[in-house]
Amino acid sequence: MMGKIFCFLFVAALLFGGLGGRMGEVAAALPQGAGSAVQLVLSIAGTICVWSGVMEVMDQSGLTKKISRALSPVIKALFGRQGQDPEARDALSQNMAANLLGLGSAATPAGLRAAARLAQTGGRPDCDGVLRLIVLNSASLQLIPANVAAVRAAAGSAHPFAILPAVWMASAASVCAALLAAALLARVWRP
Repeated sequence: MMGKIFCFLFVAALLFGGLGGRMGEVAAALPQGAGSAVQLVLSIAGTICVWSGVMEVMDQSGLTKKISRALSPVIKALFGRQGQDPEARDALSQNMAANLLGLGSAATPAGLRAAARLAQTGGRPDCDGVLRLIVLNSASLQLIPANVAAVRAAAGSAHPFAILPAVWMASAASVCAALLAAALLARVWRP
C-alpha cells in the first residue's frame, strides 16, 4: 500500500510540476528530499539502536526481572491470571518498559513473546489478554518519547524534549480511554 501511495505522490508531483512550469524545481527537490530522508532515517536508527542496546543490557543484567516484579501488581491487575505466568509477566514488563521509553520498535519483540504466551495461557479462543496487550501497545503510555525526540532533534529542534508534558497527558488519556473501551466492548461482545 505504501508503494502505491509513494507512486501516486511521485506522479502527482511530476504532473503538477510539469503543468506549473516548475519541472526544474521538482527535479532539484528529488535528490535533496532523498538526502534529507536518509539523514533522518540514520539519526532515528541510531537512537533505536542505543535504546535497544539498553533494553538488552537490562535483560542480561537481571534488571528486567526486577522491573517485572515492580510492575507485577499492574500486570496482574490488567491481565488477571494470565499476568501471573512468569514468562508472560517478564515479556509484558519488558514490553511496557520499552513503551514507557517511547521505543515502539524495541517493544515489538517483547510484545510478540508476551502475546504468544498470553495466547497459550488464555484458555479462550478470543484471548482477552492478547487483545488488551494490543490495545495497550496501540495507546502506548510514554514517559520518555525517545523516537519523537530523535525526529525533533534531527529536524533542528533546539529543545526536542519540550513536548514531554503534552506527551504525558496525551498518552495517559489514550491509555485510559483504550482500556475503558476494551473493558466495555469485552462485556458487550462476550460469546
